[in-house]
Amino acid sequence: MKLITTGSLLGLALVALTTKPALAHHSFDAEYDSNRTATLTGFVTKVDWINPHAFISITFKDEHGAARNFTVELGPPYALTRGGWKRDTVKIGDKITMQDTALAKDGSDRAGSTQNTFLVLSSGQKLPMR
Repeated sequence: MKLITTGSLLGLALVALTTKPALAHHSFDAEYDSNRTATLTGFVTKVDWINPHAFISITFKDEHGAARNFTVELGPPYALTRGGWKRDTVKIGDKITMQDTALAKDGSDRAGSTQNTFLVLSSGQKLPMR
């Protein structure tokens, strides 16, 4: 009986330890609306090549002519590298287009990339953003 109790406690501890990191990671659907997408074209103002997700900020003029700055969440750097990216693929000042980014649910100037989101460089090169 003691062996069963010890085994059960170890099993519960293992489950608790392995689920905590999963609970800490945010849900894409909690932050972004994949039914509301936009194609953003502008100039890069910031690139954060960090884990667990990379980010690119761009400035552009909206349909009313007002300057806006959007931050777009990309996939993790290892996935971007597999898709053909390098740390310096996108530089501050580059003109880029991010196709079909999912807009933030809270209406802020943020967006997230999906499996169908691509970044197009001014050279015409198209790269996956996930």
